[in-house]
Amino acid sequence: MNYYGDPVTNLIEELRRLPGVGGKLAQRLAFHIIDMPEEKVYRLSDAIRSAKDNVKYCSVCCNLSDSDPCSVCSNVKRDRETIMVVEDPRDMAAYEKTNEFRGLYHVLHGAISPMTGVGPSDLKIKELLTRLGDGTVKEVILATNPNVEGEATAMYISKLIKPLGVKVTRIANGVPVGGDLEYVDEVTLSRALEGRREL
Repeated sequence: MNYYGDPVTNLIEELRRLPGVGGKLAQRLAFHIIDMPEEKVYRLSDAIRSAKDNVKYCSVCCNLSDSDPCSVCSNVKRDRETIMVVEDPRDMAAYEKTNEFRGLYHVLHGAISPMTGVGPSDLKIKELLTRLGDGTVKEVILATNPNVEGEATAMYISKLIKPLGVKVTRIANGVPVGGDLEYVDEVTLSRALEGRREL
């Protein structure tokens, strides 16, 4: 039933479409937005529109960026012989916060998950293999999440890369199994990177 009129009901429905936002939270957010000063609402609206219009995939690493190539790929001080493969842009950001990794990244945008219909062709694996073609890269660090999907993805990619003569390593335990990298603290991520092992 439409208790608040079409504009509020439509706002609640659109907010409910966001991941992790249920009906109660969507309603709370909608009322908060309505109570915000007009200039803050327009800033929020402009920020959403600007992000949608200006953010794209980096043509090198597939990370989200407002420039192409992104700031990491265009940084000449980065180690071009090492690529860390992560599932999500948030995982890359988590590793960048440690200030420990000096190589490049590759963002898969997911993990292999037959249960949800995500296969290898749905990920940015082909783009990774293309990057390995010129012989510059000496090591690929597989930093997928330590859960069933992340492990399956790591093993799949490892089997594709090994025949190319590139060293393949996996981040060490220390990152909790079943956890997401974006929520792990910097010390744990640093130790996992230091303790990586060859697959």
